[in-house]
Amino acid sequence: MYRDRKRKLWFTSIFVPAIVFVGPALYFATGNAWTLWIPLVFYYLTVPVLDMIIGEDLSNPPEEIVPQLEDDPYYRWVTYALVPLIWGAWFFGAWFVGTQDLPWYGVLAMVYLIGGTCGVGINLGHEMGHKKGKGERWLAKFVLAPCAYGHFFIEHNKGHHKDVATPEDPASSRMGESIWKFVLREIPGAAKRAWRLEKDRLEARGKSVWSLENEIIQPAIITAVAWGSVLAIFGIGLLPYILATAFWGAFQLTSANYIEHYGLLRHKTANGRYERTQPHHSWNSNHMFSNWATFHLQRHSDHHAHPTRRYQSLRHFENLPTLPNGYFGMFFISYFPPLWYKVMDKRLLEHAGYDARNINFDPARREELIRKYDIKYGDAPAKVAAS
Repeated sequence: MYRDRKRKLWFTSIFVPAIVFVGPALYFATGNAWTLWIPLVFYYLTVPVLDMIIGEDLSNPPEEIVPQLEDDPYYRWVTYALVPLIWGAWFFGAWFVGTQDLPWYGVLAMVYLIGGTCGVGINLGHEMGHKKGKGERWLAKFVLAPCAYGHFFIEHNKGHHKDVATPEDPASSRMGESIWKFVLREIPGAAKRAWRLEKDRLEARGKSVWSLENEIIQPAIITAVAWGSVLAIFGIGLLPYILATAFWGAFQLTSANYIEHYGLLRHKTANGRYERTQPHHSWNSNHMFSNWATFHLQRHSDHHAHPTRRYQSLRHFENLPTLPNGYFGMFFISYFPPLWYKVMDKRLLEHAGYDARNINFDPARREELIRKYDIKYGDAPAKVAAS
């Protein structure tokens, strides 16, 4: 009989974001604002080391067990338990910054900590937003609201999943594109695409885009109530902290999008449409600790090929483009573009067979990169048979 050996380990997804409270606890104990930075050391140093030490998990649940695994309410309750933690951390952060006499570096640490928790909320909204049940879909909107990223509910499901690994997708990074250039394309591009998609949907139903049926406006109302409440209590001076926290939360999604599809390209079929999304159109990671902490987000290859599949049943596949560490480690590397290119460009080129037709280039750097790496030149993406 199959037994999910990771069953209890999914609580890591609650434990890891809860570490944000360690910094303020140490601050109260010591009065030293530098202690607020200690959880960040855990996220960006300890977790990547744990991923290296614990290693990778290449196991998959038997397919005949998957329906039973996905019907087990235990896995959904783990995700539900994270909802109050995310909101509790957000309100706690507002209270802490609004009531404590912190130096600037203490406030900055709280921006990173609570913004990171908002990033966890976006990942949770990602998991729930793909599901068909109204309850989970509403919870997705709810956890996206603290960092004012409710449009992700529309943009990711109807935009990114449709256009992923193509030049048309603002949420797919290109070879030679730094994360700092990517963020200027991804965040505004995603917001514009989400609004356009929702506008088209509502107009097709004879509804105004400003209707309460607009699924971008719904979480925006929750955001307005939450932000308005803390500003009414702690004063307008808290607004820069709230805005900075929201940006850092959104930037966690940007970081994920950047590393998940870097340079990968879907080909056009003979009929001019893009081929069906396959596992090899996403970078994959089987590093255990960070996968436990992110609801298997790092098994991104299976997720994009089968987006309604629940986190506990996502699979490993052979011969995929693979990241050398989990997301926490790769995020940190991506913030230093020369280091990122050194780590990832060779992996991308080996996966693409050093063929330009298999690479999604930054247009401004295409010719430079082809010369630099002696890439076989292609004028256009290779055609594949219509499916």
